[in-house]
Amino acid sequence: MPTVAIVSQKGGSGKTTLACHLATAGAYAGKKTVVVDTDPQATAAAWADWRGDYLPEVVTSPPARLGKTIEKLSKQGVELIVIDTPPHADAAAREAMKAADLILIPSRPRAFDLHALEATAEMLEFVGKSGHVLMNGVPARATKMLTDAQDKAKELGLAICPVLFGERAAFHKSSGGGEVASEGEPDSKAAEEVDALWKWTAKQVGMTPGKKRKTAK
Repeated sequence: MPTVAIVSQKGGSGKTTLACHLATAGAYAGKKTVVVDTDPQATAAAWADWRGDYLPEVVTSPPARLGKTIEKLSKQGVELIVIDTPPHADAAAREAMKAADLILIPSRPRAFDLHALEATAEMLEFVGKSGHVLMNGVPARATKMLTDAQDKAKELGLAICPVLFGERAAFHKSSGGGEVASEGEPDSKAAEEVDALWKWTAKQVGMTPGKKRKTAK
């Protein structure tokens, strides 16, 4: 069962937004998808409460129980797991990395975020895994900023996800209402970026992207 971990030591990097959008894209594609929220603040779980009966399901799990949680979900026929992790929590990040088939590291192309990549790169080396940096919140026409940020990530031995998320109001507006960008603004750039990320992610973990359903219930 493919498992994607969203990790970053930097708070505000966009982990929960990324996890919820990616998992919802999987649900719309007809995959039985679950977000495992390991953050004590349970932000993804709160988003699911606002969302109501719509998929994907979100379950909470302390890092020490992550392996058991994944095992249980696998027995329930879950086809894709997306793990949301807290910032500044080495144990949670390491457990998620160990369990993951694909590790995504959201990072804004700014100094503090790039500095936080160093700790994430060290943890990846420790657990013997590789990770892809997804540049998030990229301002329009910030070509040099983006290139410099990607070069910094490469210097740390991190791969670059070919999909990036721009600084899109649709991400912020949708999350607060328990939605994703494609539901609130289906023709937005944000929706296009999530669709591209889903297709890339599915390929990375050996899944077919599937055809998008009209509703993720």
